[in-house]
Amino acid sequence: MTEDHQHEDRGPFDHDPIGHAEARAGMTVDDLVAGYREAGAGAGNLAEAVDVAESLFSEDVTTLFGLAGAMVPLGMRSIVAELIRDGHVDALVTTGATLTHDTIEAIGGHHHHGAVGPDGEESRAHDEALRDAEVDRIYDVYLPQEQFAAFEAHCREHVFEPLTGGDPVSIEDVTAALGRANSRVNDEEDIDADAGVAAAAHEAGVPIYCPAIQDSILGLQTWMYGRTRDLTVDAFADLTTITDQAHHADELGAFVVGGGVPKNFVLQAALVTPRAYDYAVQLTMDPPETGGLTGATLDEARSWGKLEPDAENVSVYADATITLPLVVAAARERLA
Repeated sequence: MTEDHQHEDRGPFDHDPIGHAEARAGMTVDDLVAGYREAGAGAGNLAEAVDVAESLFSEDVTTLFGLAGAMVPLGMRSIVAELIRDGHVDALVTTGATLTHDTIEAIGGHHHHGAVGPDGEESRAHDEALRDAEVDRIYDVYLPQEQFAAFEAHCREHVFEPLTGGDPVSIEDVTAALGRANSRVNDEEDIDADAGVAAAAHEAGVPIYCPAIQDSILGLQTWMYGRTRDLTVDAFADLTTITDQAHHADELGAFVVGGGVPKNFVLQAALVTPRAYDYAVQLTMDPPETGGLTGATLDEARSWGKLEPDAENVSVYADATITLPLVVAAARERLA
């Protein structure tokens, strides 16, 4: 038996040899990602994510962007804000924590480089020392507690007052008022930092949905203000507007960073609409094997009817502070 005849039944199992990525001076981000396409594992997935993101960010696709995790404190704020400003996001679904940290930067506060601290008892002492110094830690980022006091004053003086005295408001109304106030205060006080995510959404007319707003400092401040003033928030009102957006879309896309409530709120919008998602990208660190939502593959979402049978979708399992800039930069390079 000849060697050719011996292996003629391999079919699709030897049709596509692995290539080898290059990393050389002068490459663009998309050049680098093109090399990823020839590789396997996470590199190949990231290259595929750029392909899908390029479609997501086109004018013909209604893109709902889910943003969870500590992406603002960890330095990803400008990437999201610029995507919104440039018309690549049609709705943002995020957490109250994201909007809180975004606002702190918008009104002149700062997050600072810190340290995780050693293991064991020394780590406990490290965090106890931070507590004594009134500094909060988000992994290796520090945030002085007085920034929260400034955030509270900003909300009471500039955000909540216009929402009082009338009918119940939606969470989207609260986030819109936050974006409006952030934009105005950032400009009037000539803050060095960019006005940020909520301000960009306000300026671009992009709705921000925050379905778990209660689970944040922003939610606590909204609740506390409503205890003494006539401010009532309708937690269900946003379901109408986000499903209307999905319902009227010619093509529907999801870009999900992290998971939890924002991921589910984005994907469930397709459950009560004529069509499901045509395109979807997920960037997460959680593994799918636990059965949890944050790590669940987008193929799994197809079984729920949240993705079209022929949807283009990819999940990238890696640190989103690494993958988000790469995917966005390469996709925007192509669109430019």
